[in-house]
Amino acid sequence: MTERNEFNAIDESPAEGDSETRRSADSSERAYNTIRKLLVEFKLKPEERINEVQLAKTFGVSRTPIREALNRLASEGFVSLTPNRGFFVRSLSTEGLLDLYELRSIIECAAFRLMCERAEDDEIERLRAYWDAIVEGYRDQPPDTILAEDEGFHMLIAELSGNPELVNQLSAINARIRFIRRIQIEHRTHDKRQVASHSAIVDAAVRRDVENGVELLRQHIELTVSATQQALKDALLKVFSPNEPTERRHRGRPRNAEKLTE
Repeated sequence: MTERNEFNAIDESPAEGDSETRRSADSSERAYNTIRKLLVEFKLKPEERINEVQLAKTFGVSRTPIREALNRLASEGFVSLTPNRGFFVRSLSTEGLLDLYELRSIIECAAFRLMCERAEDDEIERLRAYWDAIVEGYRDQPPDTILAEDEGFHMLIAELSGNPELVNQLSAINARIRFIRRIQIEHRTHDKRQVASHSAIVDAAVRRDVENGVELLRQHIELTVSATQQALKDALLKVFSPNEPTERRHRGRPRNAEKLTE
């Protein structure tokens, strides 16, 4: 497996002072990046149980950095943790997806209204400055960067609403759709022209044009969910062979779920 090469030099060449701490943090970070790559490339199947022992053996590290990486990925929504059973790859099911995006739209539109009503001019300027700082190269960034910057943009609107509960709820929704959104960003349906809608939303915020800004946000999210549905369909075709029996395709955990998929 090529992932071992990405891990070479982990826990080697001890440094002085706090070398143990640095090596541990480095191992955890590399485990996180490598497992995340396995997930988005579907080398670990949806709903598959993740074998921590096999991952540790493959990467040549202890289970500690693997467990730290998986806990981090669980907090970000890329894997799920089932008590007494372990970590599992998130499902690619579209079930509940529309409900989540509908809730996201409601929260973000409410946040925009409150931001326009409550935020000071210098706070609105924060939103404009955030977007100005990333807009030029936004289209050409790697998918992970685009995802992080896009989430940051929408979370800032929620923060500027002055309602911490909106922030908490949007953060929870992001965790549940992040894996799926990451897939969509790399998919052919990802329309990089959506960058213009971010700029229009900022302009509406600066003018405190509530109705126009809310409509722009609503349309922006609707376009995203439509593209995501298509990306998920293609992802499922990629993961499961077209010749695979329908029963197995919808049954849950794939065969050999205890093993790391090569």
